[in-house]
Amino acid sequence: MIAVTLFAAAGSCGSMALAVDKVPTGMTQNPPSVEHGKSLFYDPALSGSPNDKSCNTCHPGGKGLGNAWKNPKLAETINTCITSPLMGKALTIDSKEMKSLMLYIKSLKSTSSGY
Repeated sequence: MIAVTLFAAAGSCGSMALAVDKVPTGMTQNPPSVEHGKSLFYDPALSGSPNDKSCNTCHPGGKGLGNAWKNPKLAETINTCITSPLMGKALTIDSKEMKSLMLYIKSLKSTSSGY
């Protein structure tokens, strides 16, 4: 991916210069986000699932996930749900989709647990 920046050269009376910078590998224009994770959580097509189930089917509105943020193997647990009940393909652990799902699930952190 290439980022293009236009800037006025100092003292050049309005002439423009073009700078072309490469975006570091692994960086995207849209980084992982809670919003993207929520969208995936409700999406029955998550990771190529052939059925009409989504994460929300078993966890409506995030029910039962209030303490999931404590799970040190949260990504692996998410992939277990994707590959078993959803019948989809496991996500790459460092993918934008996995990071977004983790951010969304962590946003469901239970406030009643005292944490």
